[in-house]
Amino acid sequence: MQYYSLNKQSPKVDFKIAATTGQAPDKGLYFPTEIPNFTKAQIERFKTLDKASLAFEVMKPYVGGTIDDASLKQICAETINFNFPLIEVTNTIFSLELFHGPTLAFKDVGARFMSRCLGYFSKQLKEERVKLNSSKGQAVVDNIKDTTVLVATSGDTGGAVANGFLGVAGVNVIILYPKGKVSHIQELQLTTCGQNITALEVDGSFDDCQAMVKEAFMDADLNKVYNLTSANSINVARWLPQQLYYFFAWQQWIKEFDENTPMHIVVPSGNFGNICAGMMAKASGLPIGRFIAATNTNDVVTRYLHSGKYEVRRAIATVSNAMDVGEPSNFVRIMEIMQNDFTALKNTLASYTVDDATTRAAIARVYKTENYLLDPHGAVAYVAAERFIIDHAVEITMHDHTIESLPVRAVILETAHPVKFPDVVEEAVGEEIEIPDSVKFLLDKEKVAIPIAANFGNFKSWMMNKVSA
Repeated sequence: MQYYSLNKQSPKVDFKIAATTGQAPDKGLYFPTEIPNFTKAQIERFKTLDKASLAFEVMKPYVGGTIDDASLKQICAETINFNFPLIEVTNTIFSLELFHGPTLAFKDVGARFMSRCLGYFSKQLKEERVKLNSSKGQAVVDNIKDTTVLVATSGDTGGAVANGFLGVAGVNVIILYPKGKVSHIQELQLTTCGQNITALEVDGSFDDCQAMVKEAFMDADLNKVYNLTSANSINVARWLPQQLYYFFAWQQWIKEFDENTPMHIVVPSGNFGNICAGMMAKASGLPIGRFIAATNTNDVVTRYLHSGKYEVRRAIATVSNAMDVGEPSNFVRIMEIMQNDFTALKNTLASYTVDDATTRAAIARVYKTENYLLDPHGAVAYVAAERFIIDHAVEITMHDHTIESLPVRAVILETAHPVKFPDVVEEAVGEEIEIPDSVKFLLDKEKVAIPIAANFGNFKSWMMNKVSA
């Protein structure tokens, strides 16, 4: 498997290079030269595979031999060693809970897979250098620069990456997050790790953070002194493993319903990496229904699907902060999957915009009527699911000429635990959220973050000073 830049101005590379560099030299995102095509027999076998074996089968084609099978199996097993339950909320809306990992967010999957891949490649490089030096009769290993992971976060990515890479030999992580725009728990998760994790508190928006990271990859001076890569979903090692929980959802779905019952999937979408991964899974043969991108008022894709005009706007702060993205990086990959066919896109992807007032009301309503607690992002998805179900209701005429409605069912992705957004959720439901033991220990820790202006020049100076220090 090779990867090419979507800007089409850089040479093709293998998975190892794509993962360790993050972005192509021409500033394009990497995309696989071919999308795996799972046969009907493989899909049939996938129904009963355990999670670790299924993860290995799905990811092996993308890795393309750059990681040996035994190591890849171990990486996959460690990546998904927690639950992904599909919960019935109503008889038409189900919730795929992706917050049972170590940092209570869906991004644990991609961060854990990527961290283990980079750890493998770092160890491999050092072993190769030792072997080469030994063959030359040299006892000392040549100086090898550590990999430096740059990551911009609007909330959950930072914590997931910090946890996934903590203590990984040969890898240092620098996290940029927007000041005052992440929740208290999220901030503690990314600012209290220490060791090889550094947090920068940027006086700006997520788009500012992401722009600074992208510019760093293209800066000649920084690339002379750092081996840079990204842990955002622009990195194939972060993006592609997000396909896995769509397979896990489907395994549970077919046990509940007839295989002819479409599993439509509603994804709260900001940078569009998550939904793009799901669309890759569908393109490779996973038999699922339509995708629905649920957006907050940062709705560039929703507007595009309605108007045909792609108009980027500066991000607006909302209660579903992880989706506050004005220019979603991964949408270009979605268009590549769709072969840049707007009609095909509209037949595959629907989208709805949900404002803050409706989001808050949905959290309160669903908790009261269904006894199910949504986080703000899940609430956006829930409202979008309701709208999709209404818009796509199917009526059939029976033999006795009575009209019967066929139920349209959808799965929403609950991407983070509600405890990460206590101000919004507790105000909506009028109750205090119990803090899970897995994050309770963070409350006694002190935030350690370096304040920095939303300016690439300042960021570059800090990076260069860090090297010389």
